[in-house]
Amino acid sequence: PSRQAKLRQVEEFLRLLDASITDALAKGHLRTPTADDPLRIVDLGCGNAYLTFTAHAHLTGDPAGGGRGLPVRMIGVDIKQQSANHNGEVASRLGIDADFVVGSISDATLDTAPDVVLALHACDTATDDALARAVAWAVPLVLAAPCCHHDIAAQLRRSEAPWPFAMVTRDGILRERFADTLTDAVRALLLRQAGYRVEVMEFVDSQHTPRNTLLRAVRTGQRSTSEEYDDLVAQWGIEPRLGELLAQQA
Repeated sequence: PSRQAKLRQVEEFLRLLDASITDALAKGHLRTPTADDPLRIVDLGCGNAYLTFTAHAHLTGDPAGGGRGLPVRMIGVDIKQQSANHNGEVASRLGIDADFVVGSISDATLDTAPDVVLALHACDTATDDALARAVAWAVPLVLAAPCCHHDIAAQLRRSEAPWPFAMVTRDGILRERFADTLTDAVRALLLRQAGYRVEVMEFVDSQHTPRNTLLRAVRTGQRSTSEEYDDLVAQWGIEPRLGELLAQQA
């Protein structure tokens, strides 16, 4: 009972993942998987792998029972060896073909680039690490639900707001909420510059978590210009982590 909110988050995330994979396959953004070459889905910052296991169960499940019947290979990445050991034992008991890699999101090594990247509530700039890895891998489909936004909030505390927006960041609660919006707006801009079509949406009701924003990105190869991003960060005097990571890749 104490995990009902987490369960609902995973269920709603999975619902959007299912719809996103269906659309990406239909439009040719995702390759059609086969038994010999399954769809490779990476859950970055997987923790106890609730999303990893649930996604596997649904996507590989019998269509007669509501599953998708897709050949899928799940990979979970987490910095804790304990998580990898626990998740590996659970996968073995359930007969699930999954890999669990120990390492940070930015440094974990995979044998083959994934087709889909997931990140559910990777804390603060860990979401930026996940998005940067997805761009480096040229991943066709990315779904990321950010968690806290401390980095930009801290930068806003140290910088002077552009005229006439001082009142937006004067009070702590307003500054934090604005930092959330600014951070995810910047992430969306940067992904569009990297060749992705991006949607920012609510993936679950706020009663289950206040961190209910989802970035859904599909790689199209069509890149936007950097002018809007450059003006935005210059006006607010911020240095977004994702911008730094993508600049290092260039």
